[in-house]
Amino acid sequence: MFVLSASGRNLNFPPVEQADADGLLAVGGDLRPERLLEAYRHGIFPWYNEDQPILWWSPNPRAVLFPSKLHVPRSLERTMRRSLFTVTLDRCFREVMTQCAGPRPQYPDGGTWITPAMIAAYGTLHELGYAHSVETWIGKDLAGGLYGVAIGEAFFAESMFTKVADASKAALVTLVRQLRAWGFSIIDCQQSSPHIMRFGAEEIPRCDFINRLSEATSQSNRHGRWTFDNVPAIRS
Repeated sequence: MFVLSASGRNLNFPPVEQADADGLLAVGGDLRPERLLEAYRHGIFPWYNEDQPILWWSPNPRAVLFPSKLHVPRSLERTMRRSLFTVTLDRCFREVMTQCAGPRPQYPDGGTWITPAMIAAYGTLHELGYAHSVETWIGKDLAGGLYGVAIGEAFFAESMFTKVADASKAALVTLVRQLRAWGFSIIDCQQSSPHIMRFGAEEIPRCDFINRLSEATSQSNRHGRWTFDNVPAIRS
């Protein structure tokens, strides 16, 4: 297993082809912005529990959603047309991450992989203009949302939460439609799940993903805080 140093300037990861059958590539290192961005540019992401060292992954195949192939279930489309929700961008990034870090039933101990260190690290990426949140509101109440990282024309979806049925789904659909309008070419979903596959996500070989990612991340970045082109902001 490749061990990363938490000190020094060397941010290089081993080739993703060296990942094991589960996608585990390396262990250790740190969550400084430079390392996180280097990881994402090469199709690598951190995922670990609080009692573990940092684990870095690059699974094969890779689940991706191409914005042009978004599928919206009819029931969700009807819900969104009712204008029950208002969706915003980058209004409360840390709150969204904190909500995403809530207990998850798929973990035996009810824990989460979104540790305080992860919240701090991605909060820094948000301040630098790379990490973004999507919020779904009912009135002034936060009902759901998601967050991820953007580099060039690639968006790396990390996690979502919902307090009200369809709230996180509305956040995802609104985001994907905006990303398509902005010319984003790929959304990394990391690993497949029945939930994300309902929206048109698909699995592609890791080598194909890396080639597409290299092209997408070479494009100019949409820095700073994001706002939707045609969605009004929530009043405080």
